[in-house]
Amino acid sequence: MTRSRLLQHRADDGARRVILAEGDEAFVLENTSTVLDLAKSAIAAGTTLKDAAKNCTRGRDIDLQAELAAGRLLAPVDHADPAHLLLTGTGLTHLGSAEGRNKMHLAAQAKEDVTDSMRMFLEGLEGGKPKEGETGQQPEWFYKGDGSQLIGPRDSFTMPHFAQDGSEEPELAGIYLIGDDGTPHRLGIAIANEFSDHVTERHNYLWLAHSKLRQAALGAELLLGDPPSHVEGTSRILRDGEVLWEKRFLSGEDNMSHSLHNLEQHHFKYAQFQRPGDVHVHFFGTATLSFAEGVTTQEGDVFEISAEPFSLPLSNPLARAEHAPVTVMVL
Repeated sequence: MTRSRLLQHRADDGARRVILAEGDEAFVLENTSTVLDLAKSAIAAGTTLKDAAKNCTRGRDIDLQAELAAGRLLAPVDHADPAHLLLTGTGLTHLGSAEGRNKMHLAAQAKEDVTDSMRMFLEGLEGGKPKEGETGQQPEWFYKGDGSQLIGPRDSFTMPHFAQDGSEEPELAGIYLIGDDGTPHRLGIAIANEFSDHVTERHNYLWLAHSKLRQAALGAELLLGDPPSHVEGTSRILRDGEVLWEKRFLSGEDNMSHSLHNLEQHHFKYAQFQRPGDVHVHFFGTATLSFAEGVTTQEGDVFEISAEPFSLPLSNPLARAEHAPVTVMVL
């Protein structure tokens, strides 16, 4: 089945365009500069985002691979005011992540018992896919930052100078726009690298909140319509041009302990997440962590994530920010 995707393009002169891709075809949508503008018009017209895109005048054809290599493809959503774009996520939604997290916490505790992480995963396995109309088990939830922390498919991950680790988390992310009446609208999904500090988290699981305050990357393509229930991808780390680590990963509801509907219900049940005009990027959780297999990353490493039915990969180098002392002034 041909899946429609939307992409955001920025030309060398700074001009913004939206691209519609279907199969091997990709072309500019005339008079449309951002996915957010297109989504707002779709909501106002009571139509789907796909139909709104198809109603636009078709412009010139685009070579997606060439534009990606040139650095002209952006994250598939952004906001003119980054404070109105929220990055959040849910963890322990895939079996692999539960196993990896449990290993980390058991090592820290140095005893063989069931951790809070594994207990939460098992509760999700039992009640994370409720019947229609029912409320399912509440998942783990975390906050990553606002739109200033969102990077594109080839941008560098810049970890803070104090970071103890910078490691990949390959997964899917849902993209949402809150309508004028407070209703969340899922625009589509994207492949993502949620990126965390696992050394900080391993020290004490109560530091999870600290470990998640990092950048996150989205692939260039926003996949429209109902998301596939089974997604297969590859996560790899390159060092000096050579593959340091590589592993396949699975995602989609068939490989999750929670349904997307349940994750969405528990996120958007909070009134502060129903503010009209806000954009939400919500990460659905990972199944694979190189850190859980003993990999220690270093500056210059490149994280590559690819998955069907997305045609373009994420490729983000790792960097470290310069030390910037914080001075608190007393007034």
